[in-house]
Amino acid sequence: MNRVFYEKLCGCMEQERVKVQEPMAKHTTFRLGGTADYYVMPKSEEEIRALISLCKREEVPYYIVGNGSNLLVSDAGYRGVIIAIGREMAVIEVHGCTIRAQAGALMSQIASAALEHKLAGFEFASGIPGTIGGAAVMNAGAYGGEMKDVIEKVTVLDQDGRSLVLSGEELEFGYRTSRIMKQGYIVVAVCLRLQKGDREDIAAKMEDFKRRRTTKQPLEYPSAGSTFKRPEGYFAGKLIQDTGLRGFAVGGAQVSEKHSGFVINKGGATAEDVNRLMQEVSDRVYKKFGVRLEPEVRRLGDFGPKKD
Repeated sequence: MNRVFYEKLCGCMEQERVKVQEPMAKHTTFRLGGTADYYVMPKSEEEIRALISLCKREEVPYYIVGNGSNLLVSDAGYRGVIIAIGREMAVIEVHGCTIRAQAGALMSQIASAALEHKLAGFEFASGIPGTIGGAAVMNAGAYGGEMKDVIEKVTVLDQDGRSLVLSGEELEFGYRTSRIMKQGYIVVAVCLRLQKGDREDIAAKMEDFKRRRTTKQPLEYPSAGSTFKRPEGYFAGKLIQDTGLRGFAVGGAQVSEKHSGFVINKGGATAEDVNRLMQEVSDRVYKKFGVRLEPEVRRLGDFGPKKD
């Protein structure tokens, strides 16, 4: 540990929110990954700005995470600062048909708030296991709905630490992408525009989606959800299944037997197991169908040279 740099981090926030050599397995839904040199949990836009300014001045790499639900951290961990925008920045406010949530609020928490206030339109997101900030970055979606359908505006920090408020139209949403992702912006807060609805209807729709997830997805194992993006004109899970890869395993990582679109940590998997499995699946599907599967999961850290 660099004691001087550590003390500077503590100068940006309370010491108890600065962790050293933190196991990333505790902070990813894959439940694997090595340690991060520093893991910090800001609770305001000002603290995020101060942290990024410090890292840039000291030339220390940094990376923004939310709930770690779409992230594969290498076994070697991360040499730098993980800035975790999570429970310390999770305030949810409801005003009429508008919900304003800080970036660290969980999708499930926002869905519960929408239900409580009889607001419809967010049911599709009730089971997405991430934060609203991460969902906005990648235009997360499920069951025919996407974040672009409900986002009114987003507050972000740009690369220079300036605060910007971008409307839904300005966010240039696409399939699992956005202007936020392309520009490297950091989400601070998200404003959703929903509609008044019937509480029983909203609850019924959320329960239906929950039942469908439980029935079709391997929720009993650690994973990062859908592992690959949906190729245009195809479904990733069906391509993998039709390639004969259902249940295919590398070490403790396995293509789920319940849903071939999911790679799971069956037990004792390493990040390299998952990485090798994803590469092998992509290669075999390409060889059989001529379709290259692209990972939806983001990799962080050193995974060594990538196979061609």
